[in-house]
Amino acid sequence: MTLALLILPIIIVATREALRAVSGSLRQGGLALGATRWQVIRELVLPQAMPGILTGTILALSRAIGETAPLITIGALTFIAFLPPLSLEGLQSDFTVLPIQIYNWVSRAQPEFHTNAAAGIIVLMVLLLAMNTLAVLLRNTFQKGYL
Repeated sequence: MTLALLILPIIIVATREALRAVSGSLRQGGLALGATRWQVIRELVLPQAMPGILTGTILALSRAIGETAPLITIGALTFIAFLPPLSLEGLQSDFTVLPIQIYNWVSRAQPEFHTNAAAGIIVLMVLLLAMNTLAVLLRNTFQKGYL
């Protein structure tokens, strides 16, 4: 919930800017042809704004992946020394987020924990690069389809 509150303003601003970037003449043209306001929004405005909305959402999620400070601030600093069981408990199962786990591993003196922290950092970097690549590909795909 903390991370959702952290990235929500980014997604809102990106969505507002993407919707604002859609040409007013496109909206007026749709209305002039007899489409209802909802049809104009659904068929003309949203498809034009989708690259900006998706890019903003994916970049906000990429930012949330690496955030540790807000979680530490609210007291989510826990160290799980075992793998959580694969059960149907869902959100009630014991777990911790990877940035906090990396933070704990780095703060320990044993070199094995530092190796685990390095591996965790690589996993986060690969995930971050994959999400940024996905954002660029989605933006390019949507822009090609509507230009």
